[in-house]
Amino acid sequence: MILGTDYLLELVSSHNLVENLSQRELENPEGAGFDLRVGKIQILSKGGGYLGIEERRTADVELIAEYNADEVQPVTIEPHRYYLVTTIEKVNLPINILALFRPRSTLYRSGVTLFTGNASPGYSGELSFGLINVGPLPFTLEMGARIVHAMFYEVKGGTNTYRGQWQGGRTHASDLEVQV
Repeated sequence: MILGTDYLLELVSSHNLVENLSQRELENPEGAGFDLRVGKIQILSKGGGYLGIEERRTADVELIAEYNADEVQPVTIEPHRYYLVTTIEKVNLPINILALFRPRSTLYRSGVTLFTGNASPGYSGELSFGLINVGPLPFTLEMGARIVHAMFYEVKGGTNTYRGQWQGGRTHASDLEVQV
């Protein structure tokens, strides 16, 4: 079952379900969840990724922009360029709630694709997504803009909490590491 905004706002207040929500989301959320904002933009800078059966690594990243509430910060998303984006908000999911994410429609209407996934029960931290401009024209993204809609689902029955190494919002693993 998708959790509605009235209940989600109660969980934000009582259990810190989502930290750093914008005033808009606290006062007048739209739909059945919360819109989350872009807080950091990174590019892949060197090295390469590897995903083995037991080990993995990702490319190194370079920070190109970080949200600052005191200034307007437009960033040009170049055609055919891949970026990692991280949210301003952090989630703190209890064992009975899972979050799924959908890109805001302005992105795909502009030729930009956001690669999303889920946050498992027990995950705590910022959220990172892949962003690529697959269109022929540059796209300007302002730091702090709403880029993704988070929907929260109740998990019925037994589950295991998230135990992965991305806990806390880590964006990359440039050294080879054993997966848990």
